[in-house]
Amino acid sequence: MAKILTVDDDPNVRKSIEMALKVAGHEVWQAAGPEEALAVAAEILPDVLLVDVMMPTGTEGFHLVWALRNLEDERLSKLPIIMITGIHEQVGLRFYPDQTDGTYQPGEFLPVQGWLDKPVKVQELHALVKSVVADAV
Repeated sequence: MAKILTVDDDPNVRKSIEMALKVAGHEVWQAAGPEEALAVAAEILPDVLLVDVMMPTGTEGFHLVWALRNLEDERLSKLPIIMITGIHEQVGLRFYPDQTDGTYQPGEFLPVQGWLDKPVKVQELHALVKSVVADAV
């Protein structure tokens, strides 16, 4: 199965995602923020990262994506990333289009491989992780 790094400032969210992924046989690591995530990713070279968009000081999830994508080490800069956000449920705002707008395709605003809305549905989590890991091989 896959090595997965979950990045979220909420320990309860990290733990629930970890439990859901471990049931499917994945190895799971956790990070509470971007700096810790960069260090853990460099150490374990995960197969996929699950990254929360909103953390205590704003949109650190976006900053983490760009920090990873700008690293010279391609083992890190090319890691598959799935973004997780709860803001869609709160305000109806979308960070990505659900369908093409003529310029962007669905999910193209950030160089990531997928999006999940909070609360994360376990079946959607498993299906997206499986798909992203398979595409990375």
